[in-house]
Amino acid sequence: MPIVVPPRGTRGSEWLKKGRPVFRSVFRLMHLAYRAFGARMRVQGLPVIELETTGARSGAKRYAVVASLPDRAADEAAGGGSKGSWLVVAANAGSARHPAWFLNLAQHPDQVWVSAGGRRIKVSPETLQGTEFEEAWRTVASKAPGIGRYRETTDRVIPLVRLRAEDDHQQVSSRDRHRPAPDRRGSGSSR
Repeated sequence: MPIVVPPRGTRGSEWLKKGRPVFRSVFRLMHLAYRAFGARMRVQGLPVIELETTGARSGAKRYAVVASLPDRAADEAAGGGSKGSWLVVAANAGSARHPAWFLNLAQHPDQVWVSAGGRRIKVSPETLQGTEFEEAWRTVASKAPGIGRYRETTDRVIPLVRLRAEDDHQQVSSRDRHRPAPDRRGSGSSR
């Protein structure tokens, strides 16, 4: 199923709008903390992953540290042979607006990576719908009640996204992502 972007809401927590410069700094600190602590980090009791997307308008690489929940239901449905699956909530703290990372992955669903457990993994995103959404939402709300309450804050439908790992050959170490690409012009001189 593709990414479905529900309409923007008319009400929600808008404290983010007033403090955008502050939050940009906080998000930078989150990335530094993720690099330092990785899997030990938690947001509302949930483990975090780093999501790499391509900007919807800019085309530039974008990174977001988001709370996640291992999607055991998807792994079991795959017969236990899944390479990993995560649920992430596009709550944006109950704002009437969708988070930028969600709009980015909706625009470029074929260019989404997750950094988790010291690995960088290519994933396929899909929004959950119907009973699957409701069951997953109950699980998220039971593990992180603060996130569960965001539905009461906004009239926007808060998307729940499954990120399913693709084939093993596309997984690389997360430390390799930051290394410069090798020079492919050749190693010999042109004498």
